[in-house]
Amino acid sequence: MDRLQRIYKLHQAVSSRRHPVSCQTLQDELECSRATVNRIIQEMRLYFNAPIEYDHSRNGYHYALTDGKNFELPGLWFSETELYALLTTQQLLAHVQPGLLDTQLKPVKERIEKILAARHLGNEEISKRVRILRMTGRNVALECFQTVAGALLQRNSLHISYHGRGNDETSQREISPQRLIHYRDNWYLDAYCHTRNALRSFAVERIVSAKALPQRCRDIPEKQLDAHYASSYGIFAGKPKHTAVLRFTPERARWVADEHWHPQQQGSTLKDGSYELRIPYSDPRELVMDILKHGADVQAIAPKSLCELVHERLASALAQYRAMPQP
Repeated sequence: MDRLQRIYKLHQAVSSRRHPVSCQTLQDELECSRATVNRIIQEMRLYFNAPIEYDHSRNGYHYALTDGKNFELPGLWFSETELYALLTTQQLLAHVQPGLLDTQLKPVKERIEKILAARHLGNEEISKRVRILRMTGRNVALECFQTVAGALLQRNSLHISYHGRGNDETSQREISPQRLIHYRDNWYLDAYCHTRNALRSFAVERIVSAKALPQRCRDIPEKQLDAHYASSYGIFAGKPKHTAVLRFTPERARWVADEHWHPQQQGSTLKDGSYELRIPYSDPRELVMDILKHGADVQAIAPKSLCELVHERLASALAQYRAMPQP
């Protein structure tokens, strides 16, 4: 453990405890002698003006309050684990949205890499060991994404040109951005649409152009957003109208029983080992796709409308294969 690491660990040991820390505890945590602990304390007092005091009555060191505030080390101070965590987060972000915040984070990333190099820790293992596989992600224009994210965080309204896949039409909207959602490898913007006077979700990659407006956006209460967006199934918003009852085979149950499909889901293992899952939903489209991917290992039990829709999709798929010429 080098000098900088010991300074950091001593700071963490003293600042994280409610009571004074004994010298023996500091020796154990810093893995050094009493003389080294005393030298580090003197260096912190000399170079960082650290208000470390010794409490004789409680036989330990603590920080004295300065202007009513707790002491913090100046500059960018991280432990080895925290440095790796920061670089890993940057790696994750780079995979989730390539180019996002590259310019803003570059100075911090370079500083961290220099600190790691100075400590002979290296960071090449992160890029080799952390992998995120994007299977169905759709590309988002970086400039558009940054405009949307900037307006969202600065709480400004947006004017967007939006191309809807469903109707294959482009519309002009003035919206108040509420939340950015990264869902199934794609970005969605939850917003209040002033053009439609209602809450809407926009696929960010379908925003053709975006311009931040000077006026402040309309803020929707968190509870109202959750009630609208998070109560139903998947990306489709709205108050749940039905509860799906799905029954999985005992073989598939070993996986599905540990999966999170919905915040209000209810699951139970039946006597034969099969697994029954109950999920609230409003729009069945995404739910049907998730049911179909389990093939013969799941059966929709209720409601009747959902069972019929799944049956219709399966019959349509089977008809396509029957129509294929035989080899």
